[in-house]
Amino acid sequence: MAKTGTTTQGLRAAIERSGYYPALVAEAVEAAVGGEPVVSYLVHQETTFDSNEVRRHVTVLVLTGTRFIVSHTDEQAADATSPSPYATTSTESVKIGRISSVVLSRVVANPESYTPGTLPREVVLTIGWGAVSRIDLEPAACGDPNCDADHGYTGSSTADDLSLRVSEAGDGPDTVRQTLAFAQALSEATAATAR
Repeated sequence: MAKTGTTTQGLRAAIERSGYYPALVAEAVEAAVGGEPVVSYLVHQETTFDSNEVRRHVTVLVLTGTRFIVSHTDEQAADATSPSPYATTSTESVKIGRISSVVLSRVVANPESYTPGTLPREVVLTIGWGAVSRIDLEPAACGDPNCDADHGYTGSSTADDLSLRVSEAGDGPDTVRQTLAFAQALSEATAATAR
């Protein structure tokens, strides 16, 4: 489930509608937002299956005039450290000027007959601000198949701070639309700070 909008009251209502520990999630997000007006937000709940357990995760993305706020809440089963189930909530506040990339990947069925405005069947929103980077390395090689010299390593570094996937089949068409709207608002905000 994802909801997007532009008001603090709407943000709280979307968190409550998600039904996922709304008091806990709202308190954490509202503390991070502080007194700033909300420009746009997205609430996305994801259910995963871990062995014999069902686990829920909610991501709340908030755009203010100066910051991008991301909040994650996960539930955990009782374990050796806690005799009862518990939830973990984290929030991160990033200055809009620090956002280095907003990538929106769209998956479209039957691209040969695509018409502008058609809703993608899936979107992946990836946002990078330099907090997390992934480095993929592999041995370098030359074109000679008989060469056994050490050519070092080659690889790439990718900023991958947040990646959020929504699909029409799994989350519904409204969720896809809402993710597109949030991505556009965030892209516009980062472009405005680059001027």
